[in-house]
Amino acid sequence: MKAVVMAGGEGTRLRPMTANQPKPLLPLVNRPIMEHVLRLLKKHGFSETVVTVQFLAALIRNYFGDGEELGMSLSYATEEVPLGTAGSVKNAEAALRDDRFLVISGDALTDIDLTDMVRFHERNGALVTIGLKRVPNPLEFGIIIVDDEGRIQRFLEKPTWGQVFSDTVNTGIYVMEPEVLDHVAAGEVVDWSGDVFPKLLAEGAPLYGYVADCYWEDVGTHESYLKAQADMLSGQVGIELDGFEMSPGVWVAEGAEVDAEAVLKGPLYIGDYAKVEAGVELREYTVLGSNVVVKEGAFLHRAIVHDNVFVAPSTNLRGCVVGKNTDIMAGARVEEGAIVGDECVIEAEAYVSSGVKVYPFKTIEAGAVVNTSVIWESRGQRNLFGPRGVSGLVNVEITPELAVRLASAYATTLKKGTTVVTGRDVSRAARTLKRAVISALTASAINVQDLEATPLTVARFETGREDCAGGIYIRTTYGETQGVDIIFLDPDGADLSQAAQRKLERVFGRQEYRRAFPGEIAELTYPPRVVETYTRDLLDRIDISGVREAGLKIVLDCAGGVASLVLPSLLGRVGVEVLTRNNALDEANPTETLPERMRDLERLGALVSSSRAAFGVRFDPVGERISLVDENGELVADDRALLVMLDLVAAERRGGRVALPVTTTRVAEQVCRFHGVQVEWTSTSQDVLTKAAARPDVIFAGDGRGGFLMPEFSGTVDGIAAFVRLVGLVARTRLTLSQIDRRIPVAHLLRRSVPTPWAAKGSVMRHVVEAAGSRTLDTTDGVRVVGDDGGWVLVLPDPAEAVTHLWAEGPDADAAQELLEEWAVVVERAGS
Repeated sequence: MKAVVMAGGEGTRLRPMTANQPKPLLPLVNRPIMEHVLRLLKKHGFSETVVTVQFLAALIRNYFGDGEELGMSLSYATEEVPLGTAGSVKNAEAALRDDRFLVISGDALTDIDLTDMVRFHERNGALVTIGLKRVPNPLEFGIIIVDDEGRIQRFLEKPTWGQVFSDTVNTGIYVMEPEVLDHVAAGEVVDWSGDVFPKLLAEGAPLYGYVADCYWEDVGTHESYLKAQADMLSGQVGIELDGFEMSPGVWVAEGAEVDAEAVLKGPLYIGDYAKVEAGVELREYTVLGSNVVVKEGAFLHRAIVHDNVFVAPSTNLRGCVVGKNTDIMAGARVEEGAIVGDECVIEAEAYVSSGVKVYPFKTIEAGAVVNTSVIWESRGQRNLFGPRGVSGLVNVEITPELAVRLASAYATTLKKGTTVVTGRDVSRAARTLKRAVISALTASAINVQDLEATPLTVARFETGREDCAGGIYIRTTYGETQGVDIIFLDPDGADLSQAAQRKLERVFGRQEYRRAFPGEIAELTYPPRVVETYTRDLLDRIDISGVREAGLKIVLDCAGGVASLVLPSLLGRVGVEVLTRNNALDEANPTETLPERMRDLERLGALVSSSRAAFGVRFDPVGERISLVDENGELVADDRALLVMLDLVAAERRGGRVALPVTTTRVAEQVCRFHGVQVEWTSTSQDVLTKAAARPDVIFAGDGRGGFLMPEFSGTVDGIAAFVRLVGLVARTRLTLSQIDRRIPVAHLLRRSVPTPWAAKGSVMRHVVEAAGSRTLDTTDGVRVVGDDGGWVLVLPDPAEAVTHLWAEGPDADAAQELLEEWAVVVERAGS
């Protein structure tokens, strides 16, 4: 005996869950609804099944195939247009003529005893037996009255309350004799309950109703979708769950990792290879799909989370559904009845209100409060590039697939046959992503010179030195152990300009990638002696005269990063006594959190003071930026370190210009003026600062965040070059860092960030200009308002996040604080 599974419905009431997938594929405790149906059929001996499909039919065929994995034989009858419940079965008539057959819906959850229903059908000699179930609310179903023997007396499809005459409803499960198909017109829209059954009943045909004592839920609404999962978890459905019961009501599938410090209150289900961290609280009726990651501090209650979802720390999900491949970022909340479609991004601190539907492929901006459904528009879609290149969480936002597409887009902007340099930090994630990048580049006719694990400074140097079209460097995001940055370089080794970034974004957005013909596949090479070349050129161009005579002792901290690959060949030739720490590559910890950085700087300070060293230097993990500790073991803050370096360079050069971002304290002007040096103020963009440093009369540049540019050697930020330059300067000046720091005036510069919706950023800047009145304005980057007393405030929208940054400097700390408070109010009011 064969079965027919009707799987052609669109499930419009379940959108956005069914916006890009058919209703039968919606998961119920991590199995598609239709798979539960097929397993029920298999359990009752129905091994041959015909599946009727129409909406997104290919997805169903691709998922279930020929049924071999389920131990069944599946075939498919495809409708070109919807034919109704009876018309779809008629469309499969060729496979059903030999014997009676069973019809069942592919989008309802049930554990009905099909064997007993067939026995009932045979015993009564019925033409059609309809599976019936008594329900408390029959309005959404066809209701039926049967006599004592089960023969149908009357039925009505989807009545009003005034028409209700029974609580026994049609489940859409039928046992039929093949001749019933003679009553269905071919190629027309025909329904069983509305067209065929009334006609057969009028003709006196033997129609019977089998009243089943079973579980049955028509999964047609969001409420019933949540209810069906809750009923499965609480054991009301005779269906086995995959995995094992870790504790009463807590089901865990194969390969799942659940930290012992997580709070689990069942019934709930954790899918295969999901990861639940310490501090997570999972409450009743929560279902986690396969490969879901739930980070520390997240709270989930009655939340249905589909496959491959990332749930960041401190999120809160209640009574909602989250579609597959979606990212819920830190501090976001999704409330009761909300539905988030597939492949969405709910950014940090966003709030999705009750009942809101977010359709697939949408982004909800950070801090947004969403009270209406997001259907057509994409809210706050961020730019591809941020301040650190293309950044995101590993295997959440930045995947190998994305790396391939990015590299393909980058290659498409270059000429065939050109060369690109690639490099990475010590992390496994960077190594994996770099391999994907190299494959995409060579497949696009771009030759690759791979430097493997190397400092970013060396990658920039090699890109600018060789006849290269650009470079790609992959590093762990500074301070974020699970983040990664993909940095694209121009032919000079600098970050791509904003114009080049936009060009790459356009190609990436259109997905119009160039591919090489078979004979054009490019080469991958590993250039030799790159570090030796970098070291030689560095020492040839940076003045280290007087270093050996000074007899300096220095303590270096390599932070377990790639700077340690360069320093051994460099230090011996510089001529200083060096004590190094953290100089072994640390693949497991490729970056440092702020607490780790401060702890290591404290230890570095202790070593400097105890060893009576001249100073200490700590490199970041890719050798690009440095932190300084003076001879007393005291940390020199980044803004003060910039002034110290500036004072040393300016005192020695006594002329020229320095390039500094507008966020730098104006004390820098006093230092430069004292030494006869001019300041060129630039925007905060790294590529603008790099271009300014490349001008012939510029002697120094710095960004105030530990990044220094030494134009005599390189036009890009280079921590290793900055260290060598500092050694020479200190050796010749015969002053300690603390002495230099003390002769520089104290700066009173404060900073604050104010959350600002993307849509309000333009309005904020207009209000700032209006509020400035007659005061002097500087629009080098953002809007800088200068007061009569020399105090100033800079208002600058963040290019990648929904915030506005403010810097305020005054003649004293109180004046700076007052200025900051005044303009923060302006920004908050304009952005509200």
